[in-house]
Amino acid sequence: MPQDSVVEQRYTLRETTPPDRWQIQVYIVTGGNTGVGKETARILYSKNARVYVAGRSADKSRSAIEEIREAYPSSTGLIDFIYLDLADLTTISATAEAFLARETRLDVLINNAGVGFLDRAQETKQGFELQFGVNAIGHFALVRLLTPVLCETARTAPRDSVRVVWVSSSAAEGLSPQALMSSLDRIKDLYISRQYFCSKVGNYLHAVEFAAMYRDAGIVSLSANPGNLDSDLWRDLPRLLYAFLRSTFFYPSVYGAYTELFCACSPDVTLEKSGSHVAPWGRFWSDRISKDMTDAAKSKEQGGSGIAHDFWKWCSEKVDPFLPENHQRTVQTS
Repeated sequence: MPQDSVVEQRYTLRETTPPDRWQIQVYIVTGGNTGVGKETARILYSKNARVYVAGRSADKSRSAIEEIREAYPSSTGLIDFIYLDLADLTTISATAEAFLARETRLDVLINNAGVGFLDRAQETKQGFELQFGVNAIGHFALVRLLTPVLCETARTAPRDSVRVVWVSSSAAEGLSPQALMSSLDRIKDLYISRQYFCSKVGNYLHAVEFAAMYRDAGIVSLSANPGNLDSDLWRDLPRLLYAFLRSTFFYPSVYGAYTELFCACSPDVTLEKSGSHVAPWGRFWSDRISKDMTDAAKSKEQGGSGIAHDFWKWCSEKVDPFLPENHQRTVQTS
């Protein structure tokens, strides 16, 4: 991982005030019951948005929701729970159906949930390495299922307002897209840290390919590095190492929410910026990432490597058996 990716987070801190433009109405925040996702959901609800906290633990989610409601009794928004298990592809269609039974529009989907740096090897229900399966594959399936309602919303919503935020990491710069593609069939054999890197490169590739596919439909797609944050992502680290990182590198989770809210709500984010990578705490960073990453976002006809397109196709082949047939047709890339 390039050293300046970490150093700049430490030494160019600027506490960003959440944007004032709250024209967006309906949000889904995956992993919105803890850490960065909870802070994001909290701020959105405080501004009267309709927010759906998508997560696996109903008890944990409802506790977080009740805490947020009590903190903002005057909010005219909505905050509610939707069950989402990103580690089991057979359940994600039901998540989309539950949301669509409640809402006819979706303005912003924030793919915030994630696991990382596990203390032991684990797998998803379908046998993917857990970090890669949850962070990349699970969110990919969710986006595929919700793309039709995003497209429908974009037909009548204000320009630039319908968005998908793919929460990546500075770890995405620790592995080239080419290395990810060559590792797809053996991710479970890699070191745990490298598995996490694979998942975050995957988030970036999904963001840029979705941007290419759906810009003309009016949907903005961004990848984001939320920052070096004190969150549940590090829960499996050794206690002393975690204490050291908290005292030297980590910032409160709310700073990651500032990054996510910039992507979700800032008027600086437009369709022309779709496909951009965003750094803490709300800065466009695409001109600072590696040439391998920018080339991956371009097709071979555009002079790039076409890796984002190839990765999307690979993920589609893995996920399609778990999607209704109409979603396979509607959101399949060429």
